Amino acid sequence: MKKSLAHRIALRGMLIAVAFVLSWLEARIPYFFAIPGMKLGLSNLVVLIALYKLGSKDAFCLNMLRILLVSFTFGNLFSLLYSAAGGMLSFLIMLLLKKKGSFSIRFVSVFGGIAHNVGQLLVAACIVENASVFWYFPFLCISGVVAGAVIGLLCGFIVKRLPTLE
Repeated sequence: MKKSLAHRIALRGMLIAVAFVLSWLEARIPYFFAIPGMKLGLSNLVVLIALYKLGSKDAFCLNMLRILLVSFTFGNLFSLLYSAAGGMLSFLIMLLLKKKGSFSIRFVSVFGGIAHNVGQLLVAACIVENASVFWYFPFLCISGVVAGAVIGLLCGFIVKRLPTLE
């Protein structure tokens, strides 16, 4: 049965709020990793859930709205550029892998985490006008795999237990 428009709007609003709070929470976690700038990508959990439970359009909109809200609230123009590049490339890779249909949520999440780091490195290379920032890629690749696996594992548990959202 199709949910009412009010239900659909409320659901999306709650998902954006959860992603926003997870971004805020993650910003409060001190860096205790050897890799500066490494984050778990907690808000990507909401994007993955939306991708698997609501569809690509809703997941894309949630991702972009979250990036805008977090950048305007906690960041600046540079954080918006980095987040948008990482978020869009990550989303595109996750969407393509999901559509392929033969990959697990964890696999999709891992490659989304790696793609996010690549997107941010591309922006950094453009800003500093030097490709030498890519020396950092192996370290960010490791962090993308670890963070993506954790987020993918959590998402897999949640998606299995959630009813159909639409």
